[in-house]
Amino acid sequence: MVKFELLQTDPASHARRGRLTLNHGVVETPIFMPVGTYGTVKGVTPRSLDEMGAQIILGNTFHLWLRPGLSVLTQFGGLHAFEKWNQPILTDSGGFQVWSLGDMRKITEDGVHFSSPVNGDKLFMSPEVSIQIQTTLNSDIAMQLDECTPYLSVEPKTKGQITTEREARASMEMSLRWAQRSQAEFARLQNPNALFGIVQGGMFEPLRQESLEQLVAMDFPGYAVGGVSVGEPKDEMLRIMAHTPHRLPANKPRYLMGVGTPEDLIEGVAQGVDMFDCVMPTRNARNGTLFTRYGDLKIRNARHKNDPAPLDETCTCYTCAGNPLEASGAGISWAQGGRAGFSRAYLYHLDRCNEMLGPMLASIHNLHYYLNLMREVRAALDAGSFGAFRQQFKADRSRGV
Repeated sequence: MVKFELLQTDPASHARRGRLTLNHGVVETPIFMPVGTYGTVKGVTPRSLDEMGAQIILGNTFHLWLRPGLSVLTQFGGLHAFEKWNQPILTDSGGFQVWSLGDMRKITEDGVHFSSPVNGDKLFMSPEVSIQIQTTLNSDIAMQLDECTPYLSVEPKTKGQITTEREARASMEMSLRWAQRSQAEFARLQNPNALFGIVQGGMFEPLRQESLEQLVAMDFPGYAVGGVSVGEPKDEMLRIMAHTPHRLPANKPRYLMGVGTPEDLIEGVAQGVDMFDCVMPTRNARNGTLFTRYGDLKIRNARHKNDPAPLDETCTCYTCAGNPLEASGAGISWAQGGRAGFSRAYLYHLDRCNEMLGPMLASIHNLHYYLNLMREVRAALDAGSFGAFRQQFKADRSRGV
């Protein structure tokens, strides 16, 4: 089941407020979706995700197929029971992971032959196989198998990295044929969930438009924009972001795959995107970069060694604000760490000692920041003040921490 309701639009941009109803729950959009590649969002419990307001998370078709495998997932009736998450799940098709294998894979019209990165076994993924795996996972939103087109230019500068418009067209057209096969297999299996098509075409607007029009004619329940954030310069990504999302059907959800920074999310919302995902909040957290209202903070900088302040004084996450009950009766001052949350000094210490609590607390903060940012976007759209919110967001982020 899938139902999308358009609740509000911004007259000065393509931004929109919506509600997406899926088999495992309701998702308020615009929304950021934490990435749980192996059936877990790294370093964060399902309870923490629920408490910070996650409404839908991702799973990775390719990796879950390899480990734990379909026999285990079938035993549990799908991914929800296996990872103890009772809200919606979106699974990607495996196309990006297969593409990233490089010389370990061979792409043909039938599908992709590759060697397993786990044990070297010879494997084959086709549109039909991808849909069969996602049906076993019982994901609320499945994605068609597509070929992820790498960053393209008409003037290649790096051998083997940049291809031509003609090659981009061939890739896009094969993804369209795979979309038809994915849709046919989804129907054959009587999968009760939703299947999204993926717009490809590289950095070429005419190819994007052609892909978009043919996918819309197939009448998918929702659409994604793929093939961005694959190594292209930021201005190229923004150009495609400005071209494609708002041209997709207004009555269907729109998903921008693998993007991105807080600034990318706000720009994506302004261009009509409803759904985002990215590994950046958790990956950056593990590498010591924290997102705050007033810019990015590098916790490994020595200036944080003695700092009693939280990462972000405006943040209400467990890392910054903690549980007020834990600080009751402490009788110590702010300078002594007299608040329920954790200080920059403590997070600096954890990072220096390679204590696992460090990236856990950092991941909680970063994910909460992203989810709260989308919550604020929705509130601004409800209030008709998205333009003012967007300006204030830019001013705050440029202020610095």
